[in-house]
Amino acid sequence: MPRVLSIAGSDSGGGAGIQADLKTIAALGCFGTTAITAVTAQNTLGVSGIHALPAEFLARQIDAVLGDIGADAIKIGMLHDAAVVSVVAQALDRHAVRHVVLDPVMVATSGDVLMAPDTMGVLVESLLPRVSLVTPNLDELGLLCGQTITTEAQALDCAQQLLRRGARAVLVKGGHLPGDTVVDTLVDAQGVRLRLAAPRIATTNLHGTGCTLSSAIASFLARGCTLDEAVTRAHAYVRAALHASRQIHWGQGHGPLNHTHAPVALITQLVTQPTTQPEPHHAA
Repeated sequence: MPRVLSIAGSDSGGGAGIQADLKTIAALGCFGTTAITAVTAQNTLGVSGIHALPAEFLARQIDAVLGDIGADAIKIGMLHDAAVVSVVAQALDRHAVRHVVLDPVMVATSGDVLMAPDTMGVLVESLLPRVSLVTPNLDELGLLCGQTITTEAQALDCAQQLLRRGARAVLVKGGHLPGDTVVDTLVDAQGVRLRLAAPRIATTNLHGTGCTLSSAIASFLARGCTLDEAVTRAHAYVRAALHASRQIHWGQGHGPLNHTHAPVALITQLVTQPTTQPEPHHAA
């Protein structure tokens, strides 16, 4: 079974971060492990607290997992300060995992800021050259480039800036742009590699969409897909999870995706055709 390590923060509401990553990794047939960067108190309405774990302890988590279980791919999410970014960069050098997907989690769906301002420069310098793909949303892409993005052309220009600063590939996600069609574009130094356009899905359950997409990409890379294949299949998985969440209401704000919609068929089979049967009980 392919192995995927998620280095990210914990979401007590279960919709994003480590929790979304593990649900996604399991749903896509991989074995998920974790190295937790921070614990948050949050729900569908927002983040009410962040408790950062020491950078040295994060390093111990990563080394414990990779030194024993290993990983075919790594997904990196919330990195709240510069020391944590440096620890992760050093760990990538020590363990040399082939596929690494960076989701630069800076702002939650609720608008809460999750990264210290001085961390962004360290992240660009230390991590961009070390990862296979970076997957910022438009707000995060704008923060990384120091500008506000309102058009697809501006987003693609910012992606080129990240490529010039060391990124190998950038997935420009268009979900924050207006319009009935959402366009995600994969670019690298040779230009546009892939363009995925699809109708916008009407739902309020968008919490953790970026975490889910990046961990899905990592899972498909771990399964042996090319980058183009991994992005395409992960895009399809996220859309299916969004569709499956439309009639479900978790909480009062931005709800999570329905990550485990596909196993419903398995559950039905286990209920109607169980593989184990209780032994006959004979009354005394």
